[in-house]
Amino acid sequence: MATLRFYYGCMNAGKSMLLLAKAYNFEERKIPYIIFKSTVDTRDGGVIHSRPLGDKKCCMISPSESFFDKLDWYNTDIKWVLVDEAQFLTEDQVNQLGEIVDNCGIETICYGLRTDFQTKLFPGSKRLFEIADSFDEIKSQCEDGRKNIFNARIDSGGRIVSDGEQVQVGAEDCYRAVSRKEYHKMILEKNEAEFKEFLTTSKRIFDNK
Repeated sequence: MATLRFYYGCMNAGKSMLLLAKAYNFEERKIPYIIFKSTVDTRDGGVIHSRPLGDKKCCMISPSESFFDKLDWYNTDIKWVLVDEAQFLTEDQVNQLGEIVDNCGIETICYGLRTDFQTKLFPGSKRLFEIADSFDEIKSQCEDGRKNIFNARIDSGGRIVSDGEQVQVGAEDCYRAVSRKEYHKMILEKNEAEFKEFLTTSKRIFDNK
């Protein structure tokens, strides 16, 4: 019986590496499969990239496109669907994956982030937690030894960013996977720095009057 599975983890936890390892295993066993990735992720174009395993071409799907239509373009012998960056899927697209599993008997595994830089669930991840048959965490450790939970967005100076659009595509230059304790420590340090900057600016304005 086919299932819909969701593997989630913070950035650099090895999600793409696990996806590619699964794909290579299918190729060795001559099992027909297809890899999808959302066009919202513009970093590597139509490939899945992993430093240890290299690149592999994938089928890009935009938020306005349907998995039903995409699969019609390929042969109907496909046994497995793999989805990278699944957090960028729409709720409707996740529902489609559920129907593909239930009505077509195609095993489907999604890989992606759980939450955004503000610790809020992405729409695609939220829907996967709601309807997936199973979900498993791909764990990684923060520098403080605790488990990474959040993806902190950082500026060019390495300071945490707490406001902005939910989606800002980037890698190590824009994000840092951290534990809950480290995340709140970074927020506190940012607030303290901004308060000191405010006091300095206010004093300068007052002294110049």
